[in-house]
Amino acid sequence: MNGHAEFAQLFTGLVLALLGATLVAAAIRRWWTGPPLGSENIIIETVFARINAWWAMVVLLSLAALFGRIGIVVLFAMISFAALREFLTLTAKRRADHGVLMFSFFVALPLQYVLVAAGWIGLMTIFIPVYAFLFLPVIAAMRGDSAGFLTRIAETQWGLMLCIFAASHAPALLALDIPGFEGKQILIIAWLVIVVQAADMAHFITPRLMGRTRIAPDVPHSRTWEGFIGALGAGVVVGTALAWITPFASWQAAIMALLVSLLGYAGGMVMATIKRDKGVADWGHLIPGQGGFMDRLDSVVFSAPLLFHLVRFFWTSV
Repeated sequence: MNGHAEFAQLFTGLVLALLGATLVAAAIRRWWTGPPLGSENIIIETVFARINAWWAMVVLLSLAALFGRIGIVVLFAMISFAALREFLTLTAKRRADHGVLMFSFFVALPLQYVLVAAGWIGLMTIFIPVYAFLFLPVIAAMRGDSAGFLTRIAETQWGLMLCIFAASHAPALLALDIPGFEGKQILIIAWLVIVVQAADMAHFITPRLMGRTRIAPDVPHSRTWEGFIGALGAGVVVGTALAWITPFASWQAAIMALLVSLLGYAGGMVMATIKRDKGVADWGHLIPGQGGFMDRLDSVVFSAPLLFHLVRFFWTSV
């Protein structure tokens, strides 16, 4: 079976699953006669918003896949641009940082994705964490504005690392030479997104059904042990069930899904803490009811590099 056939099967399954989820959620919202489902039926309303976001993800990924590897790379480059804009909007900036911002958006971002598209994995993995990391403060220092210098530069470097470098590891999976899995690498990207989204949804629902025990007193109230266990459990179940679209055996898919879900949950917790520090609830407002791109991709950007390097180390021929 070739990659196109498997992707078509996956797409059909996702559409049917989303259609079923939409109908069930709509029925519950319309005919629920029991006690209120939280404040303003928050569970159902959030599920509806997530389902709408998933519809958009499926459509965008499928349309990009029609153009092959370049389509996927361009899609993630556009997502990185939007996410970087959201991230840097909340950071401290001064007039002297205009050159840094220009470099970030119009040099670092496109060049990183050019390296991904070309399959130059070695240079892709060091361009931003080494060269861009060192060059950014030079650009800023040349303007002679030292007020808040370290904070301004560090926040921009964080933006590049998360929104560009980490995110670019998802389309970089297409460049990996996996024996017996040639031409099917896009399925691993789909597997990654599905697993982390399933874990993210379980993290939201589980505490509202089983109680809320905070992981630590000062972490966001939504980060609970119940949500953590639910996220890992859902990720493992979904990841194992979808082992057929990956080069992993079922037990390998379970382990990979556990690690991906763990990093995804950690990423969500880190990004939620940053939002608390900045005094905002969401990164943006581009996705109705779900905030910005970073609100939906925080788990992906943390887990994508892990998945990429695990696949590269254990499943490729190099």
